[in-house]
Amino acid sequence: MTAAAGSRWFVWLQYILPQHALSRLILAATRVRIPWFKNLLTRGFLSLYSVDLAEAAQPDPYRYGSFNEFFTRALAPGARRIDADVDSIVSPVDGTVSQAGRIEQDSLLQAKGRHYRLEDLLAGEDWAREFVDGRFATIYLAPFDYHRIHMPVAGTLRETLYVPGSLFSVNAATARAVPNLFARNERVITLFASPHGPFVVVLVGALNVGSMATVWAGDITPRRPRRVTRLPATPVQLAKGTELGRFNMGSTVIVLFASGHAEWAAGLECGARLRVGQAIGSTQ
Repeated sequence: MTAAAGSRWFVWLQYILPQHALSRLILAATRVRIPWFKNLLTRGFLSLYSVDLAEAAQPDPYRYGSFNEFFTRALAPGARRIDADVDSIVSPVDGTVSQAGRIEQDSLLQAKGRHYRLEDLLAGEDWAREFVDGRFATIYLAPFDYHRIHMPVAGTLRETLYVPGSLFSVNAATARAVPNLFARNERVITLFASPHGPFVVVLVGALNVGSMATVWAGDITPRRPRRVTRLPATPVQLAKGTELGRFNMGSTVIVLFASGHAEWAAGLECGARLRVGQAIGSTQ
């Protein structure tokens, strides 16, 4: 079977899989604290992926209480330098740029030849219009990446919104094949105010992502009932580079800035590798 045929089969299979049931099963398995079981999962994962454990606060993968604790491991102090320029926007995650650029009125680029609507991504919120003609960056976190999410600039939390949806994979093959992928998948939308205007960080769920969490609300998914939910307002102020949340298994983050308030760096393009704290643009 060719790689292209394999990708088509993978995408087709996702339409018939019980996505949420499978992801709940993964959630339960990755939080088992029985030593032999969690070590088996960790050993299997390390046989598949190259993980730089020298950067971890705890470099021994078998010292974690569960596979999920290993997967969402903290970095050692100083492992990431947060760009100090007062006007810089920094990468919120370690990952690979899927797409980045200008929001063309209400349209974001998902993959070559595929677009989706800003209003759909932001669940029809009235404040979505603030981001028309703004800037967006979609960053994919591979399984081997560090999976905590950090602030791209300093901000004050305005809104946290849970939006139910599907749990398709968010890898490149699925992004090319599944229409409106990021607007149809389950997601957590966080809206912030800043001296440079509003910005949004969207945590996009995916197949096998057991849960998504923020530092102020804890685990937000999985959630019952599965309906659009505005979480209680919490007065949170976070500095640039501080932790915002985490994925319990890998996924994608989408960062949005309002029109006239941000410009991306020249190297922020499809395929670029990013690390937390690296300058990816500047505020205006």
